[in-house]
Amino acid sequence: MTSNKPTVASRVMAYPLVRIVLGLVLTFAPVPLTMIIASKLVDKPHRIAWPQLLAAVLVWFGYRYYVRRIEKRQPAELATPGMARELGAGLLLGAALVAMTFAVLAALGVYRFDGVNAVGVMMLLPLAELLLVGMAEEMMFRGVIFGVTERSLGSKAAIVISAAVFSLGHLPNEGVSLLAMGALAAYGVLQAALYMKTRRLWVCIGSHVAWNYCVSEVFSSTVSGHAATDGLLRGELVGNAMLTGGAFGVEGSLITLLLMTAAAAFWLHRALQSQQARISD
Repeated sequence: MTSNKPTVASRVMAYPLVRIVLGLVLTFAPVPLTMIIASKLVDKPHRIAWPQLLAAVLVWFGYRYYVRRIEKRQPAELATPGMARELGAGLLLGAALVAMTFAVLAALGVYRFDGVNAVGVMMLLPLAELLLVGMAEEMMFRGVIFGVTERSLGSKAAIVISAAVFSLGHLPNEGVSLLAMGALAAYGVLQAALYMKTRRLWVCIGSHVAWNYCVSEVFSSTVSGHAATDGLLRGELVGNAMLTGGAFGVEGSLITLLLMTAAAAFWLHRALQSQQARISD
């Protein structure tokens, strides 16, 4: 007589926290592994961009493997039809948020513009690392943490938990403050809302990449406590740390917190409306 008793493995996999941990490991593991292997096999002058791009590809495969083998579903959130349009929309949104933030800061006199640097191909090199960061973080925080939590506890709990974990994940960064944690949490809500609205990760990845790239490579400012670089525009943040973000950078600014909160509220309202419409249908 055949027994239908669940296996130990299936009972373990029924726990959301177990699936989250496995998802995070499978998605993120390619990053340090690729960097370690590349550093051992290739001299530093020849490790430009390609290790990050390779790691991004492996992160993509790792997440797809997790979804198919652990979640037992197709990774529709990473389907390629419509990818270019959604990625482009995310890039525009992220760039617009950065532009609005620095425009307000300039109007308040805390961002001082001092000219334009020469445009060169070297400005494109950081895109490799930023694409890797955007893909890995969005797949981990939105794809894994938000996704598993939503299926277990519902959308509202998933929004709160994923945004909180995203914010707390930046605690080790230099110069972190309560304002920075609040702005990052608001950004986490915004990204969760975009994911809820589209049920895709591409727009979230595009928004994430554009935010980091424009802050550092366009406005020459600090991103999450990392050292500022010489970007397209020569400028600096000066004055009250509540407005400049201090050592953490513009992501720790009160202006960023307010703009992120407004953007998050707008997209969350749209996402919840869309969700309600799908339930009604």
